[in-house]
This record gives sequence, structure tokens and C-alpha cells, in this order.
Amino acid sequence: MTAVRSGLLHIVRPGALTTVQDAGRPGWAHLGVGRAGALDAAAARLANRLVGNPPGAALLETTVTGCAVRPDRPVAAVVGGAGCRVSVDGRPVAWGAPVRIPAGAVLDVGPAVTGVRGYLAFAGGLEVEPVLGSRSADLLSGLGPAPLAEGDTLPLGRPAGEPPAGEGPVPWPGAPAELVLPLHLGPRHTWFTATALRTLTAAAYRVSPHSNRIGLRTEGPALERARDGELPSEGMVLGAIQVPPDGRPVVFLNDHPTTGGYPVVGVVPETALAGAAQAVPGTRVRFVVRA
Repeated sequence: MTAVRSGLLHIVRPGALTTVQDAGRPGWAHLGVGRAGALDAAAARLANRLVGNPPGAALLETTVTGCAVRPDRPVAAVVGGAGCRVSVDGRPVAWGAPVRIPAGAVLDVGPAVTGVRGYLAFAGGLEVEPVLGSRSADLLSGLGPAPLAEGDTLPLGRPAGEPPAGEGPVPWPGAPAELVLPLHLGPRHTWFTATALRTLTAAAYRVSPHSNRIGLRTEGPALERARDGELPSEGMVLGAIQVPPDGRPVVFLNDHPTTGGYPVVGVVPETALAGAAQAVPGTRVRFVVRA
């Protein structure tokens, strides 16, 4: 078999927000470094698997409007995550399955018709320079590669072999019609009244259009505080539900700050956060307390 050379991926249309992501850089919070990484980790792992990459290989994460790229050598690619139209040099091709992109052809990923965030995996991955063991862009701290712009180029890695063959269509999780977020109360739930805790689990919250990679913001009734005063900054974890002065819960996602000064009423387990990455603005949010 002829060895496939490394190459370059040219950004033709960056879309609203396209970033390089991988499995993130956990374990550095004590130095003030956030986790980053693909928001819909399950979709990113599946896209990588379908092109024969390790689960944490670097890929592209798009937001709402897709993107267009042009490799300078032939490469197998998969577009998954948010549902969308996909074409190569204007010819429709499969979404969610490996596609062969000829050298110089344009892979166009259209606007999302379901979900929010798409994932583009390329056989061999993207070999941008890692920072603290990760190639992920962290939009809050500025670590990793900047959000992509028209004319940028990214290095393509050498694939380990041909993409797995004969697997056939695979199921991809869809965007949630209702986002159900289980939570464990604490560590500052006593800063809220009993009425506020009932409101948290009974009221009709919805995903705010101001949500981003830092946090899923919600619209709905404010949670009433049981005590006033300031809270010293404390460490924040992925999935922490912080309540700012307007009283609307914010669920921290991968680019969240490592400390915060507002009380955390509960924490959503990491395994339940993939749906938050794909919930479009206006989606109903239901919080469910776990024992």
C-alpha cells in the first residue's frame, strides 16, 4: 500500500464559529486551565471512529452555520453531530458516513437543520500544535488554536490505514426535543429558598440564545436566594449550575471558568451534557434532582 502523505486543510468558509477540538485538557484546573474539548463528546468520538482515528483525535466543531474546507490531498472524512446537507464540489454526499474527498475538492457542510454543533473528522486527524497535551481551542482562556478564519490552513495527519469498511449506517443521537438534565444538589443549594428549589425542578425553563461553549444559559423564573451577601470564589466543575444575580441557572460547559463567585445550586453529571451541546435556543429544559 502506498503511504499517504500528510497535507493541508484549507478553510474556504469558516461559518459562524468553527474550532479545532479533541478530548480536551482535563487535570489542569489547579493552574487555572479549563477543560475545553468537543462539547458533544459522543458525536466527536463516533466521527473519529468512522474514519479509523483514535477517539480523541483532533477534528473540527462547527456551530449552526457549518463551514467549507478544501484538502490538498485525497482524504476520507465524516460529517456528523448536527444534521445538515453535505456536498463535495457541489455534489450531494452522505451525512454521518465516510466520504472520500479528492485533492482540491471543496467539502461544504451546510447550516444545521437539527442540532447546533457539527463534527468533521478526517482520517489521520488534525495535527495542530498541542498545548498542555491537547489541540483543543479554549475560547475563554485563549489556549489552543484560534477560531478558524477564511484562508487558514491546518495540517492533516497521516491515516493509520483505510477507514473501517462494511459497517453500514450507524445511529447518531438526534437533537433533544426536550433537554432533561439530572442534577445532584449542592454545594450551595442552601443559599436558595425551599420555594426556589421546587421552582428549579418544576418550572418551564428554555435554552437561551445567549448560550455558548462556556455555559448553557436558561430563560425562565428566577431562583430566590435564602441569604444575601458575597460568596468567595470557588472552584467550578464541568456541569456546575451557577446562579448569577438575575436568578436564571447557567449550566457550565467545556470552556467554563475554573472559579466563580456565584452560588452553585447543583451539578449535572458529565454524561448528561451531550444533549446540551445540541439543544437549539427555545428548547424546553427540565431539571431532575437525583438522590
